[in-house]
Amino acid sequence: MLIPSRRKFLNIGCRSLATVGAASLMSRFGQVNALAQSNGSTDYKALVCVFLFGGNDGNNTVVPISTPASNPNNSYSVYSNVRKGLALSLSSLLPIATSRGDQYGLHPSLTDLAGLYQDGNVAVLANVGTLVAPLTKTQYQQAGAAIPLNLFSHLDQQQEWQTSLPQGFATTGWGGRVADLMRVVNNPNFPTVVSVAGNNLFATGALTNPAAISPGQPLGLQGFADNANSRVRLAALQSLLTFDNGVSLVQAANTITKSGFDQANLINQALQGNQPFTTVFPTSSIGQQLLQVAQIIKVRNELGMHRQIFFATLGGFDTHDLQLTDQASGLLQLSQAMKAFYGATQEMGVDRQVMTFTESDFGRTLQPSGGSSVGSDHAWGSHHFIMGGGVKGGDLYGTFPTLATTGPDDANNRGVWIPTTSLDQYGAALASWFGVDAANLPQVFPNLTNFTAPGPAFV
Repeated sequence: MLIPSRRKFLNIGCRSLATVGAASLMSRFGQVNALAQSNGSTDYKALVCVFLFGGNDGNNTVVPISTPASNPNNSYSVYSNVRKGLALSLSSLLPIATSRGDQYGLHPSLTDLAGLYQDGNVAVLANVGTLVAPLTKTQYQQAGAAIPLNLFSHLDQQQEWQTSLPQGFATTGWGGRVADLMRVVNNPNFPTVVSVAGNNLFATGALTNPAAISPGQPLGLQGFADNANSRVRLAALQSLLTFDNGVSLVQAANTITKSGFDQANLINQALQGNQPFTTVFPTSSIGQQLLQVAQIIKVRNELGMHRQIFFATLGGFDTHDLQLTDQASGLLQLSQAMKAFYGATQEMGVDRQVMTFTESDFGRTLQPSGGSSVGSDHAWGSHHFIMGGGVKGGDLYGTFPTLATTGPDDANNRGVWIPTTSLDQYGAALASWFGVDAANLPQVFPNLTNFTAPGPAFV
């Protein structure tokens, strides 16, 4: 018997429990769905995480132009004096105003996001990062409070941002834990979470696991032609996957593989005959990832989905050198892709039902690193974007750090901002909008109860 090569074998991977007890789960879904309809709550919502791998430099993403006299350190002149060769020219910045009367400038590559900000469809959250509890500079320097583990390590901070568990090893991500709570309103035969960027911790829950889809690649089994011999081989393979061989590990692997095939078939059937978007997506990796997300959202009704979570990524932000060119390229790709994605959500009439947000390992030092090809080093708090028709856009939320090396927000002497908004508060605001009850938020964000101040009100 001929088996397709491993490379061709699966182009959609999923570790889903949906195939276990499918009949009873479908019955449960029907009951929950009927209850939801009777309560008038069968609306659709999606969260789309765009993770900027490497640690995007927030200091050149959002630059102070003029702020109140009460904080004279937050001015363009202070910024440019410390940033030196990394400073963006004042004339190149894209000015944005806030409800407080402050004026900031976005990086010149963010033209599309600046336009969405002006239209009220993008918000900025300032100085957000991983925290265990509110933290002052004195507490940090005197080790007087718990701080996240391995603060300046890429791998650790990527995991902590994806899990919102900054104190140790985690097996689930906060996106997966949200999916655990919301899965009952969806078709149990298709995952609540979809990654268009490979396997990741963010999308993994205790009860649900993501489908991993490669944008632009055919879904499901490849290498089977439409002829008698191929049909026999396919039937034999399917029989092997359902055969009880008594080996639990093999049985589990077969169940996962069959689940992947089933989910690929569901998507393929749903996408069949769908008209392409009139919105043109860029050909960049992040552009094609967000196009794939939009295509899946478009067939949400066919898939039986009321709540969905997506994970996409863009790399190249570890800018120890060549930052001016490399960050400009990365932010341009981000801005263009997010604008196209927002246009597609408008085209589908779900722009108020989809919330797209950014995450990244950490910010970068205000003071540049040495060397002739100027860059910056690993830091902590940074600024992030939230996009959607339902966002209270056109404004900056949170507390912008005081741009003074050795100042009150600097963890050392290079402009390493101690976050003033925690990832828990950021994620909780998104999860609440998504439909997670306040009483259940600590299940997703265990440290949330340490923060008594109100979270950011961008939704």
